[in-house]
Amino acid sequence: MPSKAENALAAKQFIEKLKKRATAAELKKYERYFPPEKRNGDVFIGVRMGHVFELAKEFIDMPPEEIEKLLESKIHEVRAGACSIMGKSGSSKKTPESRVNELYELYIRRHDRVNNWDLVDLAAHQVVGRYLADKPRKILYTLARSKNQWERRTAIISTAHFIWKKEVDDALKIAEILVRDKEEFVQKAVGWMLRFVGDKDRKQLVGFLDKHAAKMPRVMLRNSIEHFSKKEWEHYLSLGKEA
Repeated sequence: MPSKAENALAAKQFIEKLKKRATAAELKKYERYFPPEKRNGDVFIGVRMGHVFELAKEFIDMPPEEIEKLLESKIHEVRAGACSIMGKSGSSKKTPESRVNELYELYIRRHDRVNNWDLVDLAAHQVVGRYLADKPRKILYTLARSKNQWERRTAIISTAHFIWKKEVDDALKIAEILVRDKEEFVQKAVGWMLRFVGDKDRKQLVGFLDKHAAKMPRVMLRNSIEHFSKKEWEHYLSLGKEA
């Protein structure tokens, strides 16, 4: 039988506590921010993300099999909670590598339930990036070539973990794969990671832009040059695509 501690960290308890934090006012905000065409079949109940994150911290040691139950939910805030638990656990220095491995396997295996930009961002670099820090990174290149835009977003967002350590090669190689991506949420993610690369290694970013700026979608380019001077910004923007 499960222990009291295990019961306290069960998916059922998480969902019960989460639902108590739902409000009609917050639900209206979600309905405006996530129009039907951007919900991917999700249901919203109206829990502010700050409350989701607070609860995730309380449940940070939830077993992987219980996290998977949260991922199965149609409720967006519940799945955001699952990803937040994984992300917070993955980013904690106290988390043993054995748990990081379990979380990585869960994230990759159930990527079908990590199906929006915010869910990817809550766990990709903290779990996938951390797990791959000292391992071959072939999986990221597979994800970068996926037909699924959220898997492509995972590929580039995961590199944040490496960039933070001034390892920018994988970020640049994956950005090159995605440089013509048609999906806005992938374009924004690539631009964001390129900007981060520039913060760590300006020369590498400039080299990438000199080679690729003319074919980069405008939103990707704008995000990547956000920290440039006005003169540099205008130069690269003049090279970029209108779309």
